[in-house]
Amino acid sequence: MEFTKKGGLRGEVTVPGDKSISHRAVMFGSIAKGLTEIHGFLQGADCLSTISCFEKMGIAIENQGDRVLVHGKGLRGLTPPEMVLDCGNSGTTTRLISGILSAQDFDVTLTGDESIQKRPMKRIMEPLSMMGADIKSIHDNGCAPLFIHGTRLKGISYTSRVASAQVKSAILLAGLYAEGTTSVTEPFVSRNHSELMLSLFGAQVASEGTTASIRPASELYGTKVEVPGDISSAAYFIAAGLMVPGSELLIRNVGVNPTRDGILHVCRKMGADLELLNLRKDRGEPTADILVRHSNLHGTEISGAVIPTLIDELPMIAAMACVAEGETVIRDAAELKVKESNRIAVMTEGLTAMGANVRETEDGMIITGGAPLHGAVINSCKDHRIAMTFAVTALCADGVTTIQDADCVNISYPGFYEDLRRLAP
Repeated sequence: MEFTKKGGLRGEVTVPGDKSISHRAVMFGSIAKGLTEIHGFLQGADCLSTISCFEKMGIAIENQGDRVLVHGKGLRGLTPPEMVLDCGNSGTTTRLISGILSAQDFDVTLTGDESIQKRPMKRIMEPLSMMGADIKSIHDNGCAPLFIHGTRLKGISYTSRVASAQVKSAILLAGLYAEGTTSVTEPFVSRNHSELMLSLFGAQVASEGTTASIRPASELYGTKVEVPGDISSAAYFIAAGLMVPGSELLIRNVGVNPTRDGILHVCRKMGADLELLNLRKDRGEPTADILVRHSNLHGTEISGAVIPTLIDELPMIAAMACVAEGETVIRDAAELKVKESNRIAVMTEGLTAMGANVRETEDGMIITGGAPLHGAVINSCKDHRIAMTFAVTALCADGVTTIQDADCVNISYPGFYEDLRRLAP
């Protein structure tokens, strides 16, 4: 797809439901007893992969669009699938479902697309194996496809080397079935959607500092889940409003969970004109409307504990730094190398092609803002976050920017280009 420089973006937008919360609502609803009603579900390819996997294990799921009904069968209600479970492009599906499947009384094979088959799974295989799980990488390379032989589990106290909500959640979900308490300690607190939602379904979950723990459950119970707008999707419009002169945008009903709102803190550090309106808390997850206006941004340093709260937004933040005054340093972000693409390398290459002054480091980037941007041909590497980042960046660049494999945005935001064009006619 091709994009060109635009004047001010103006108007309102409601972004799709939070991807992390949508995944978890289907998973937890499937292993809960009774009906779970999900409102605001994200109809993206990743979340549809989660639905497909649980349908193949005997769970009736009515996908009515904005509302999804999950007819859960309880913690032990899943049935053996007749085929390999395909997780598509979804790391969340692959890792979290592994925690659940490790405790079932049947065998299953998990696979995914080319990207998933390169992403690291040892980070869940090791702690699950410590719990007694029988989980193997079929090609013995620490990646999918995975073969899981369900077995009895025991609780552990695990110290994770990475702050990863997917690792933490896989262990906590296995802990639902394990003998004794299971706990996970992280170097920094990662997204806590699993802890909040498991409590909503009736699990005994506790958090203290960077440690989350869970007691084994006899049953979970279906409930109603309201999915707020995904702040990772909102990030592109936050950035567009700040970067493009003359812009003023209102992004409605965005989840502002403190373990996810790092981009708001970074934008304010960079001098953003940004307000939260109508702040409210809906069944565990805080939400707000976000008003952004074009701002003269300046560089900053992004590192340490804030990184897990904005890991998916770092590509967009790197692009924002290109139009900011001075230097922006991103550190402690090596996790970007093992996402849908190596996002450090891909962002450095793409922004450099557009004329930006960007230097790749071992765990991040150093960006000197102010260099004039121009159009370029961008290889998205079929990474939805890369494609959306460069679509926004192109609005500030002279000439034409062409994004290859642009349809990968369907993974998390199928209507992204339509919303962007509506606001930037």
